Amino acid sequence: MPKNKGKGGKNRRRSKNENESEKRELVFKEDGQEYAQIIKMLGNGRLEALCFDGVKRLCHIRGKLRKKVWINTSDIILDNKADVILKYNADEARSLKAYGELPEHAKINETDTFGPGDDDEIQFVILEMMMKTLTISKLN
Repeated sequence: MPKNKGKGGKNRRRSKNENESEKRELVFKEDGQEYAQIIKMLGNGRLEALCFDGVKRLCHIRGKLRKKVWINTSDIILDNKADVILKYNADEARSLKAYGELPEHAKINETDTFGPGDDDEIQFVILEMMMKTLTISKLN
């Protein structure tokens, strides 16, 4: 049986990831564009982002980035009329912060899954300990 050398399926994308280690030129914002940090991924190519001008926007990942650039919460992006133009990696975001393009309060490369007041894990542990004491008291 001959070896499959076709470019169907995911094989096409595997050969495209050649330039990941190369550094690209830093892109600054222009008129009508704004830097933003992702708050929540909504699905279907949409996300909720907090722009650094103080406005919370519902953004759409454009087709150029879909299935090629993976975007997660707390990533820094370049936003143009609620379209994601570019995702900055951590090094690029740090250099933008050093140039004064991003505000000082911007958190880079921090994924905080638990916000203030999320004590679900602690309540579960306490509940588990209470169940153990109930089973011990029933046995006696």
